[in-house]
Amino acid sequence: MNILVTGAAGFIGFHLAQRLLQTGIQVYGVDNLNDYYDVNLKQARLAQLQNYENFTFQKLDLSDRENALQLFQTHNFDYVVHLAAQAGVRYSLQNPWAYVDSNITGFVNVLEGCSRNRVKHLVFASSSSVYGANTQVPFAVSDPVDHPISLYAATKKSNELIAHSYSHLYGLPVTGLRFFTVYGPWGRPDMAYFKFVNAIATGQPIEVYNYGQMQRDFTYIDDVVEGVVRVLHQPPQQTLAEQQSPAIVNSRARYKLYNIGNHSPVELMDFIRAIERALGKPAYLSFLPMQPGDVLTTYADVNDLIQDIGFKPETSIATGIQRFVEWYKEYYSMPQQSQAAQIFSRC
Repeated sequence: MNILVTGAAGFIGFHLAQRLLQTGIQVYGVDNLNDYYDVNLKQARLAQLQNYENFTFQKLDLSDRENALQLFQTHNFDYVVHLAAQAGVRYSLQNPWAYVDSNITGFVNVLEGCSRNRVKHLVFASSSSVYGANTQVPFAVSDPVDHPISLYAATKKSNELIAHSYSHLYGLPVTGLRFFTVYGPWGRPDMAYFKFVNAIATGQPIEVYNYGQMQRDFTYIDDVVEGVVRVLHQPPQQTLAEQQSPAIVNSRARYKLYNIGNHSPVELMDFIRAIERALGKPAYLSFLPMQPGDVLTTYADVNDLIQDIGFKPETSIATGIQRFVEWYKEYYSMPQQSQAAQIFSRC
């Protein structure tokens, strides 16, 4: 079996590739290694993957049409997991073109490569951000998502629409996964939890938006990878007619969407307290107003995932944060906790 993982030097891509490699699967990874965040971290992840004989890597920008299509023509992939994307809500306010190039142009090139070369199943990363201005929770994949509040969210919604059209036209089996705030070891430094740990560890204040009045459905990386692997091996079947109130939709697409979240939103301040306990150090808080593009709450309805795939993420915040902090200390060579810090962590 030959699987392409795009964004292989990224957070989720690295963990997924490692999981597949450990089972003996041939993994071909691509990544453009851009400098949106620390390239050294991406290179360190990649170095871990290159220890496996069944791993091949190519530096490639998927928005490069000619080379992207050549990739598919040359390697005859059985399955594709497309995780490469320009991430981040706030950065989309500064550099919208990066999102169009990567998330739209790059995604269409992947779809073209898959459809032209008879890939058995394409699984791609969407995002909980597509729920945008929705206020009814938990968020279900059947909810309308026509009101994105960031360009990043809009590009992810466009991915879902374009993927459906390719599946309908060419019979390509496609599954989109709406990830909910993924965290864990080897994570992204631009994510809030990474920034919080870094700031607390170094005695700096942390920025707490909307004065702490926010909730997130944090999902541990191992749970996300388990969900991706299970979905990958269950391509969606064709549904000729589907009830989508108030209309019946007639589609030939082999297409499915799932939420992958913990189904358990956590108050932001409770999340910060969990980090304090794991680090054994108090946080210095700087409370700020809501940022453009942010949402108050994310909360995943995972009933479809449970029913179809037989899986539900269950790693607790306490466990997940502890594992991240242990990795952080090792990666950045932090000294062990003092006795006083250990006492604080038990409080």
